[in-house]
Amino acid sequence: MERYHDEEWGRPIRDDTELFERIVLEGFQSGLSWAIVLRKREGFRRVFADWDARRIADFDEADIECLLADPGVVRNRRKIEATITNAQALVALWNAGESLTDLVWSHAPAEPRPGRLLSWADVPIQTEESRALAKALKAKGFVFVGPVTMYALMQACGLVDCHLESCSTRRTGRARLT
Repeated sequence: MERYHDEEWGRPIRDDTELFERIVLEGFQSGLSWAIVLRKREGFRRVFADWDARRIADFDEADIECLLADPGVVRNRRKIEATITNAQALVALWNAGESLTDLVWSHAPAEPRPGRLLSWADVPIQTEESRALAKALKAKGFVFVGPVTMYALMQACGLVDCHLESCSTRRTGRARLT
């Protein structure tokens, strides 16, 4: 967890495949601890073809049954099916000449909101921007992308900086409370 926080969480991600992975992992984390998902991350990469959306989009019921039997991942049918649906939505986005990176980053706040992040109680669980991102993704066919999950994605992928002021990895200047 510490390594993930120090080396990855909050760093800007501007790559469709990496953003797709994070959307999927944030969805799998829903209702669970992040530590569980992080421990199974390599298993997720293995079973989901190293996040190759085109391959995942073609998964069928036999693939789902294999995934449900694999202890290397979180075995939740709804979340597995959501991953396949989201891969199909991503492929459709690409086929329309669009990118997930542009879609996600178009919802980054233009300005940080004033406020000090002294404790986790100061960090919202969703924002106007995360609600708009969730709505935009749903309009493109993505599922399991609610505003709370999308705010977690925005934090993890560097769209907002929610490192506490006491954190050594916080960006210089004010933390982006959005």
